[in-house]
Amino acid sequence: MENINLVETFSEFKEFKNIERETMMRILEDVFEYMLVKKYGTADNIDIIVNIDKGDLEIWRFREIVEDGEVEDENLHISYSEAVKIEPDFEVGEEVSEEIKLGDFGRREILTIRQTLVAKIQEYEKDNIYKKYKDKIGDIITGEVYQVWKKEMMILDDEDIELILPKSEQIPSDFYRKGDTIRAVVSKVEMRNNGPAIILSRTSPIFLERLFEQEVPEIYDGLITIKNIVRVPGERAKIAVESYDDRIDPVGACVGMKGSRIHGIVRELKNENIDVINFTNNPELYIQRALNPAKISSIKIREDEKKADVYLRPDQVSLAIGKGGFNIKLAGKLTGYEIDVYREASGDGEDVDLSEFSDEIDKWIIDEFKAIGCDTARSVLEIGVEDLVKRTDLEEETVKEVTRILKEEFE
Repeated sequence: MENINLVETFSEFKEFKNIERETMMRILEDVFEYMLVKKYGTADNIDIIVNIDKGDLEIWRFREIVEDGEVEDENLHISYSEAVKIEPDFEVGEEVSEEIKLGDFGRREILTIRQTLVAKIQEYEKDNIYKKYKDKIGDIITGEVYQVWKKEMMILDDEDIELILPKSEQIPSDFYRKGDTIRAVVSKVEMRNNGPAIILSRTSPIFLERLFEQEVPEIYDGLITIKNIVRVPGERAKIAVESYDDRIDPVGACVGMKGSRIHGIVRELKNENIDVINFTNNPELYIQRALNPAKISSIKIREDEKKADVYLRPDQVSLAIGKGGFNIKLAGKLTGYEIDVYREASGDGEDVDLSEFSDEIDKWIIDEFKAIGCDTARSVLEIGVEDLVKRTDLEEETVKEVTRILKEEFE
């Protein structure tokens, strides 16, 4: 070989898709310049010509012709007698250009060049991936599931960049196999083991926010603002929205005609129940809306403690609390108030179904009372503790605790 042909070396770099041509050329020039400085002491009189398309590289050294015996630096000067061997017409003071051949480099030098090139390009590749995804934090990424492990999944984007979706960032009911398409939001980007780690999330409120931006043009255009989002991933979410245009109903726009807009989001989140409410600066009204679908009778705000006492009819208490307590928990997070729920006191002639006490009394205990024909609070209280213990399989302490709870309803 008469020149340094790097076709094989260049082909190894095809996998590095995130490096621009100009950057690749600069890396190659820098690596060879470094090696030439080590070999000749300076590279100021050397031109490096890279042709990535052809996969080759040329190196030309320029030396000044001096009189025989006046060569001070063999890298910068060439004697007249040596110069005329190259070209008979050369004269003292002219410049000689010579191509540096592959043979001028030792085997070890060539190996070092290849290793340095690979290391440099990998370094640029990692740096570019880090910068690219650092700018994408908060954006939704669509990728393909490449590998599923117990604690995380590996996702490949359209450029085959590896992304990580930890188990803790997956919706509990998520189930994906290799080859499935998945959507998630870029949560954070950090350096691990000298390489970028791109962490995705499907549980972040930001993921839900981006889904709404994609489905609701008014949010994307800024006509509707998302004020706050809280979630229990896969179970329930609450989102407060506000419109600066009185002609736009923010809740209606988010839900869409017959739920057309929100249905796609619900499916993406594995049937997560999503409540969209109108934001307001009125805390009482805000809490009332946040506790939907429960109908509130009255609210007492303790602003200094950031607490709210909410009073409801007995049949509304379980609605306010919600399945697993998610409704009241999320309402508190959304509004910023610690919410305490109270039943409205019943009149002497009123009664309350036992099922309305399911937030305070275990269902199996309620079922024990129903089995002996006691379906309401008063029907239980009308029977003494001693008789209740005899007629049910309940302990005396349990019966006393239940009667205490039921009596408070009528106090």
